[in-house]
Amino acid sequence: MILPIVVGVDGSGTGLRAVDWAADEAAVRGAPLRLVYASLWERYEGGHLAEDLHKPSEEIMAEDIVESAARRARGRRPDVRVSTAVLPEEPEYALVRESQEASLLVTGARGRSGLAAALLGSVSLTVAGHAHCPTVVVRGDLDDRAAAGAHGRVVVGVGEKPAGSAAVRFAFEEARRRGVPVEAVRAWRCPAYETADHPLPAGEPARLHERQAVEALEEALRDAPAGVESRRRTVEGRTHTVLVDASRDAGLLVVGARRRPGRFGLQLSRVVHGVLHHSACPVAIGPEPG
Repeated sequence: MILPIVVGVDGSGTGLRAVDWAADEAAVRGAPLRLVYASLWERYEGGHLAEDLHKPSEEIMAEDIVESAARRARGRRPDVRVSTAVLPEEPEYALVRESQEASLLVTGARGRSGLAAALLGSVSLTVAGHAHCPTVVVRGDLDDRAAAGAHGRVVVGVGEKPAGSAAVRFAFEEARRRGVPVEAVRAWRCPAYETADHPLPAGEPARLHERQAVEALEEALRDAPAGVESRRRTVEGRTHTVLVDASRDAGLLVVGARRRPGRFGLQLSRVVHGVLHHSACPVAIGPEPG
């Protein structure tokens, strides 16, 4: 049984872009698509869908939102089986529960709050930190319709524990489906005190940190599957800045987040927060063992 791809919809432009992205992903995976609208509010709060349906926003109900999203998904990918659900509860709780029976959970970058597009909405951030399956937050162009098909390489950030990384495995699976290469990126920095006070010869501290970054990439890709082109890149700088820069011409950015021992949810590091707020392409979060 192939578990569905679940996408949270809210009638916003970014939510509809998430529907586009999820429909494309479902077609590539041969998976069904489940569109979920969850809210404690009876009526829609926004203008985007109202324009599409030629209705005042106060007349748009939950069924309008999911049916509009379903028509969009079916029109984009007629071969994908689409189902819908309207849930009268807070979207954070509903989507996290839905993730228990999903192969992938997809959300837009922000909700209906009207915040600047660079900021991640609270629903997406909460879901990203608590989902039971890999999560994709669809970021990128402000155009409300995602480009069809898969474009660009898959970039994966290699963390402190590179061996057996779930994020690396996820990145290679996505790249294989899309027919694109994987670029594994490891950022490194040389602390200022090492360059000033360390007894090693001048330049040696930096070479040491860069060598450690190279070794981390080698370890992360040691068991990489055959048939997928892989590239390795080490960059001096802050990790989230390096990854955001790498996202500018990528199709997907993958990062890992670790399970917190004895606690519900993932540990979203500063790096993960940084890329979720500023990435130029969709961001996938792969849950790592604690």
